[in-house]
Amino acid sequence: MIRILHTADWHLGQTFFGYDRVEEHAHFLDWLARELKENEIDVLLIAGDVFDVSNPSAASQRMFYRFIRRVTTENPQLQLVIVAGNHDSAARLEAPLPLLQEMRTDIKGIVRRRDGEIDYDDLIVELKNRSGEVEALCLAVPFLRQGDYPVVVTDGNPYAEGVKELYTRLQNRAMERRKKDQAIVAVGHLQATGSEIAERDFSERTIIGGLECVSPDTFTEQIAYTALGHIHKAQRVSGRENVRYAGSPIPMSFAEKHYHHGVVMVTLDEGCAVDIRRIECPQLISLVSVPVGDPASPEKIIEMLRDLPEVEGEAPYLEIKVLLEEPEPMLRQEIEDALVGKKYRLARIISAYRQEGRVEKEVDDWKRGLQEMSPLQIAQSAFEKVYQTEMSAELTDLFQEAYISATRKEEEEGE
Repeated sequence: MIRILHTADWHLGQTFFGYDRVEEHAHFLDWLARELKENEIDVLLIAGDVFDVSNPSAASQRMFYRFIRRVTTENPQLQLVIVAGNHDSAARLEAPLPLLQEMRTDIKGIVRRRDGEIDYDDLIVELKNRSGEVEALCLAVPFLRQGDYPVVVTDGNPYAEGVKELYTRLQNRAMERRKKDQAIVAVGHLQATGSEIAERDFSERTIIGGLECVSPDTFTEQIAYTALGHIHKAQRVSGRENVRYAGSPIPMSFAEKHYHHGVVMVTLDEGCAVDIRRIECPQLISLVSVPVGDPASPEKIIEMLRDLPEVEGEAPYLEIKVLLEEPEPMLRQEIEDALVGKKYRLARIISAYRQEGRVEKEVDDWKRGLQEMSPLQIAQSAFEKVYQTEMSAELTDLFQEAYISATRKEEEEGE
């Protein structure tokens, strides 16, 4: 028997409308470390997007590596299997692998080739139980970019068909290697057909660019459990109990405030998943919308803000949805004045305008999506759409330097 904990989409280093999320991520990692120990977990699967950007800060990397050291020290037989997501730099994530392997940690970011052919054995990781016996074979597949998967001649989408073909060949290789009663476990960072995204969740939808969804049929009945990442809402895919997204541990946007964040615990025995259950993660900071439903007039908004209840613990993030007849330059100042003495973090103000007797949004859907994305994500998304390739690490570094410089200049001018 072997116990697996499936998690994904940590996005370490993310800022939320200008607010640092270090405390939230530290809170999650402390909770996760306790769960690993209390549930006597044998394998921790992280299905991509460990970091929020391909060039994470030194502080974010320290947080990640200290977590690995802590949990492998506290759990001497714990094994970690990590795949890179679309937000991660595959090469950067794999760089410290020679050291991490000494802590029973495998990271798959790059799809390697041998004599021009994909090295499928390199993507198969043996999962061992507490007795040191190989209990399962893990198909550890990172986020796949063009050139990572086999070329398939098809009238359909070449990406979706290529990804499916890679998993098919990888599974066939694992079946050749497996012994009696060994399970097959798949890990992937992708968008599966039929997966559910909140209507206004722009935090991931635009990042995947023009790539198509991958059919859940890719993961056959011979796979005991499929651990997916990329979609932030925890869910079963096409109603299949053993094909799941773990979801993000903390909300990445206001569209995710009602999600049930946590991890998935899977117990395998004699080649089958005998128990699959979700474990919810307690949230350190909540998300609050004023009003809860449709936008309200500025007068009503100010009244509601003054009536906000006192908060115990960490200050919640606050979004305000206001209905206007015309632009009001002093609106933000009035809102900030109403919040004086209130323990809330003002994240954003969404303006809507009344026209011809009905409410019309000030901006179209794609513009609203910009409010859910960081400046770097906007730049990366625009770059991918124009050049049909991901922004290089060098350009990412230059953009971040320029953004930080511009931000500091604005702060200095405002002093």
